[in-house]
Amino acid sequence: MPEGVMARTRAEHPYPLAFMTVSGAHLYGFPSADSDIDLRGVHLLPVEEVVGLAEGRETVTRTFEHSGAEIDLVTHDLAKFCRMLLSRNGYVLEQVMSPLVVESGPVHEELKARVPKLVTSLHAHHYLGFARNQWNLFERRAELKPLLYTFRVLLTGVHLMRTGEVVADLNALAAEYGPAYLHELIEAKREAEHAPPPAGAPGRDRLGADVVALTIRLEEERDSSALPAESPGSGGLNDLVVRTRLATIGR
Repeated sequence: MPEGVMARTRAEHPYPLAFMTVSGAHLYGFPSADSDIDLRGVHLLPVEEVVGLAEGRETVTRTFEHSGAEIDLVTHDLAKFCRMLLSRNGYVLEQVMSPLVVESGPVHEELKARVPKLVTSLHAHHYLGFARNQWNLFERRAELKPLLYTFRVLLTGVHLMRTGEVVADLNALAAEYGPAYLHELIEAKREAEHAPPPAGAPGRDRLGADVVALTIRLEEERDSSALPAESPGSGGLNDLVVRTRLATIGR
């Protein structure tokens, strides 16, 4: 993280931040030299912008350069983020549980503590859909980035179904589940964001067969998972939103 990014983000963001983590290729374990830095998190709307006529911004997005790095920032208001958590959205699971933490606090810690009770076997559908989209993109562009994304989301889904744990780093996932050639592809991706597969990489037929096999495995893991099919309620998220809203009164 370039020095001063968070100080600038805090100064320029219109709302207080509950947490901020790094997502994207850095979280997934295969950033390139020219990868942008994806910052994701939660901001806190003041109560007057929730109950009054002037509604606050549920989502704040910014893209800017800092010390030669492109920063892509997206934050959601706490209530919107919690609704996304309850909609079996894998992106927000990964954001709240990202080990690359740049801003945290009590709200973040409580969200992390509540995540295990929100994970269901139906989260597999997020990863299956994302994998299909990325594989289609790879077939059109023949670039490493969507290929690695395809394997990353399938393996994240397999691990989630087996353990209930959110792991997004493809290096760790590949070491446990394979295929072995993923490590070579990850190293090649470090050289350039939009590079093609290196010479000697498996061909389309082999890659396609492995993607199909992992897709079938994720479906089987979903069907046999010990995770519940439905979340047992809101997991205390409504109480967290209400308490946090009320705490902003008079600030």
